Amino acid sequence: MRWDIFCQIVDNYGDAGVCWRLARSLTSLHGQEVRIFCDDLPTLNLLASGVDPEIKRRIDIQTWEASHHNSRHPVETPDVVIEAFGCDLPERYLAGLLIAPKKPVIINLEYLSAEPWIAEFHGKPSPQAHGIPKYFFFPGFQANAGGLLIDPVPSEPFVSPTNIPASLKTSWKLLRPNTKRISVFCYPGAPLLKWLEDLGRLSENFDIVLTHGQLEQLQFSSGYPTQTITLPASIQLISIPFVSQDEYDWILSQCDFNIIRGEDSFVRAQLAGKPFIWHIYPQKDHAHEVKLAAFLDLYLEDTSQELKHAVIAAMTWAMPSQWIQSIDAWSAHSKAWRADLLKNQADGGLAARLMGFVA
Repeated sequence: MRWDIFCQIVDNYGDAGVCWRLARSLTSLHGQEVRIFCDDLPTLNLLASGVDPEIKRRIDIQTWEASHHNSRHPVETPDVVIEAFGCDLPERYLAGLLIAPKKPVIINLEYLSAEPWIAEFHGKPSPQAHGIPKYFFFPGFQANAGGLLIDPVPSEPFVSPTNIPASLKTSWKLLRPNTKRISVFCYPGAPLLKWLEDLGRLSENFDIVLTHGQLEQLQFSSGYPTQTITLPASIQLISIPFVSQDEYDWILSQCDFNIIRGEDSFVRAQLAGKPFIWHIYPQKDHAHEVKLAAFLDLYLEDTSQELKHAVIAAMTWAMPSQWIQSIDAWSAHSKAWRADLLKNQADGGLAARLMGFVA
């Protein structure tokens, strides 16, 4: 089948990350033809860099504007159109679908959520005035939701510590032996400097792997944007260049703890099987707090009260000294959670469920 995916980037990388991972799953695992129309090609291309050229060659990446010309080519009508995260289709593109001899199915691909109500709305029709069938598709953790994007599953050769991506070789040489590693990818607004200062008071060494732009964000939030940040000697900051999606997956697997943001990184942190803080995108109406609580209800369902308190404290930016004593139990739980996730998504997860739904 031919698939058109429309992606408007709101959260810098997360939206593009999901669309790219879905496209590569559909092509490499299911042999589908996929075009992505994106309003921020530089970001999408950065995420897709470093991928097997054979995978990239199969995906037709186009500018958002390029979709406007398709009204003159009704022959190229796709079988499935995906509106990622509720973005509206360009009017001229939609006009082309209306005059096409064969109508596609339109899928409104929603944001991932662990909230129980999504199962009731997943797969339901969304009647449109134009008459082209459209459906809601909700990714989720539950068996009766749309599943997770699990491809590629981090394998032993992939996560090998010796398999250092070329772009990270210089940074990785700075890591100290027998030192805990924490990767950081969060939004402005997180109390990161205070968090690192607290970490520096613990009797342990930490190497902090800062993703592209985090050091500048940290300097700016410290109020001294042009000065070097001074932290205890036990804390070493290592700033890395912008990396592709696969290289970031590798980083998550090599760290003992990960601070992540955005939907794609959220799933990858869980598949890395390590403790993590999900810095969920803050929304004015506090909807993000409900979303985080729903995930934690699921994530911590079978854990001890002590671990529940520790993880909830960590996820809501309590200082590390308040919960670090539970880190070993959290690490064990992270591995068990990863195994459960893979078992629950054994049908192939989101891409496979989408294929089955469309069929």
